[in-house]
Formats: sequence, structure tokens, C-alpha cells
Amino acid sequence: MSATRTWTAPESYDLKGNLRVLRRGPYDPCYRIEGGAVWRGTRTPAGPATLRITADAAAGTVSAQAWGPGGDWCLDRLPALLGAEDDPSAFVPHHPLTRTAHRRHPGLRLARTGLVMEALIPSVLEQKVTTHEAYRAWRLLVRRYGERAPGPHQNLHVMPEPRAWCRIPSWEWHRAGVDNKRSATVIRAAQRAPRLEEAASMELAGAMRRLQLIPGIGPWTAAETLQRSNGDPDALTVGDLHLPRIIGYSLTGARNTDDAGMLELLAPYEGQRHRAARLILLAGRAPARREPRFPIGDIARL
Repeated sequence: MSATRTWTAPESYDLKGNLRVLRRGPYDPCYRIEGGAVWRGTRTPAGPATLRITADAAAGTVSAQAWGPGGDWCLDRLPALLGAEDDPSAFVPHHPLTRTAHRRHPGLRLARTGLVMEALIPSVLEQKVTTHEAYRAWRLLVRRYGERAPGPHQNLHVMPEPRAWCRIPSWEWHRAGVDNKRSATVIRAAQRAPRLEEAASMELAGAMRRLQLIPGIGPWTAAETLQRSNGDPDALTVGDLHLPRIIGYSLTGARNTDDAGMLELLAPYEGQRHRAARLILLAGRAPARREPRFPIGDIARL
């Protein structure tokens, strides 16, 4: 059995662009794009669920169909997921580039899943490694220790429940390319999942503090999580290798901007710094890469 809901979208709404931040790589087992529809396998407080979302540009609507014990939970929160609680009108451009990007992407809305662990665990896996390694680890662990998502899709999965993350043997973490530090952080977070999930309804400062009480979770991981779970427009990522340089190059032409310089450049956007960064990234003006890429390690051989 499935249930449905339709939401009236704002003008120029970009369904795939707005939900793309929830996908962890092109082969994310919890996220599929097929035939114009976005499929999500998700673990809600009510249980696992599958969500199939489509947009009708002519009618200006977005429709969703849900399966599983958590289906009603997902449909109740569909508008928030799609960005209904986001207010792009609060953004005031202070630079020609952000002004142009804001005008060219009127359909940008910040998604809010309301699910902290779903965003936190893959963010931990992305710490200090290449995206290729992190996406591979997420894919392998979800497929092995998660479950097939309810409903008709035969190749969609739901991530493991917190207890299952805690029971993964050390050698399976290594086979997935996850070192002891990251696996220990995931386990500590899973052991405190109910307290961490409370951050989904907290203001940004309190939510950041709550997540960073877990050893191994710093400002980078906390911000990456709250951008997705809370849809917070000011959850700016700091500690990233590339973002400060892209922001600096895009706004000033400088090639070696650090976190301090990025924060100074984005100070006029206080309260909207994450949105400003998203718009700058969408503008596509990045410096040529000069540093070698992170080497891809093989934890399983250690």
C-alpha cells in the first residue's frame, strides 16, 4: 500500500537541483533518479520508507508517493523536505556574482530532511578522504548492513538502524575503506542517536554544539549535517580543502583564501552564509587545481 501527497511549488522550482545535496555519489543506494522521478530510501522515527517524488512544471506542483511504515512521516514533512520552510527572499546579494547567481537560480530552496543521523554518518565517512572513497564506503556498508527499501523499487536501500552500525565488525569497516577513527566516530554517534536527532529541531548554534559533543565530530561535519537535516541557510562549511579557495577566487580573484578569509568575505551574508556559498558554487567560477589530489588509500590491506 502507498500514500500520496501533492505540494504547490513556487515559481521556477528545481526539484532535482534542490534534492541533489542528499545524494551521496552517483551510485548512492538510498537515492535514485529514474524517468524524471527522484526516489529516496530513508529511515524515519516511524520506520523505513520509500519516497518517489515528481514535479509537474506546467501545473506548478510536486507529487510524492510513499511506501513503508515511515511513509506517512515522510509525507507529513514533504513540504519541509522540498524547501517550503526556506525563505530565499531573506538573501540580499552584496556582490555582482551572487546577484547574478541569485537571479539565475530562482528555484533554489534548501531542503530539510529532519533526519540527523541520515546526514551525519555519510558526512563522517567523508572526513579527510576523497569523495570516491567516501561514496564507496557508504555504498558498501548500506548494501550490506541496511535493508531493501519498502515498495516497488528493487534496487533502493535504507541505511542501517543505529544498533546495526554499532555491530559492524572492524574488518568490515576496513574492507569498506574506513579507518578506525571514522568508524569509532560513527559508532559513538549511533550510540547517542536519540540525543543527536534532537538537533533537527534546534537553532543552529545549539545544534552545532550538540553534534560536536561527540568526539570525532567537528565544525566541518556538523555543518555538512545540518545543511541537510535542518536546511539551515547559515550552516557554512569551514575546514574544507577547496571551499575557501573557490569563494575567494570567485569574489576577489585571489587563489589562496583560507577559512578566515572566507569568513571575512561572507560576513555581509551573516545568517545566509550557506546559501551564499551554494550560489557561488552554482556560478561555477573556480580556480584551476594546483594541488595533487588526495591519494586513495586501501585500509583493507593494512
